[in-house]
Amino acid sequence: MIPSPSLFLIITAIALLADALIGDPDRIYRYVPHPVVLMGRLIGFLDRLWNRAERSPVSRIQLGALTAFIVVSISGAIGMALHVLFLKWAYGWIVEGLLMSILIAQRSLYLHVRAVATAFSSNGLDGARLAVGLIVGRDTEALDEEGVTAGAIESLAENFSDGVVAPVFWGVTFGLPGMLAYKALNTADSMIGHRTEKYLHFGSVAARADDIANFIPARLSGFIIAIAAVLGSTTRMAAALRVMKSDAGNHRSVNAGYPEAAMAGALGIRLSGPRLYDGEKVEEPWVGADLASPACSDIARALGVFVRACSILFGLVAGAGGLLFFMG
Repeated sequence: MIPSPSLFLIITAIALLADALIGDPDRIYRYVPHPVVLMGRLIGFLDRLWNRAERSPVSRIQLGALTAFIVVSISGAIGMALHVLFLKWAYGWIVEGLLMSILIAQRSLYLHVRAVATAFSSNGLDGARLAVGLIVGRDTEALDEEGVTAGAIESLAENFSDGVVAPVFWGVTFGLPGMLAYKALNTADSMIGHRTEKYLHFGSVAARADDIANFIPARLSGFIIAIAAVLGSTTRMAAALRVMKSDAGNHRSVNAGYPEAAMAGALGIRLSGPRLYDGEKVEEPWVGADLASPACSDIARALGVFVRACSILFGLVAGAGGLLFFMG
């Protein structure tokens, strides 16, 4: 058995490697739902049960908090039970790493964003609009090349944080229980953490808790992207750090601004800015307003930064795990 100080690090490194090489086992999901799907079903059930217009705002806040607590607690408890079970097997830690890999989104995120670049080449702007519509929440029908490109790159940067770095952070810290608990909270935020009339109160606790859970991973993501910029064909680490320092705090999200700003500086392009949601224009500030407008060719460059950033993350986790293993 691997010594405990390095156990979570090595298991998480296995998860990262397995996700990068294999990705999600889609055939299995035809018979067994993905854990996030099960989390979503529970959240949806509690939403329908408790989030009713006739309840007072205080009551909806309390029941929304209880919803988040129940989903996170159940997910963490299942993770703990599985972790204890795997500890009893000689090579259970490998199985645990493979299981954790389905909670990391490196490969799927890469493929979804690459599909936008491919659509530009094969089907033009209309095809790219359809492809980017699968990964962003804004209206895409009227987006021009800059808008489609920015949407794809913003999604890549933001999801590097909450789909890759954050699960890894909580996996390294608490293993499978921590990763499952984080994914449950993140799923709750994505489903009920909206600033709409229906969810303003019911989803408020989930949204704030998710902000807290992503606070360190988001900032760590920005620095990893900045380091990845150095390893590319152009050295833009200073620009990535400059834009992150100046513009990350102006972003609509307290966390997403850090990886997006770092990516903007790394590529030398502006991101964010005004966009349409449900036909309504939202005046978001620019990230890297003084930089060039993005073009479709920048998606490939962003994917290069993403691959290097994921490699750096794997190196940090595997290196720390190996060091502790040999020291122990």
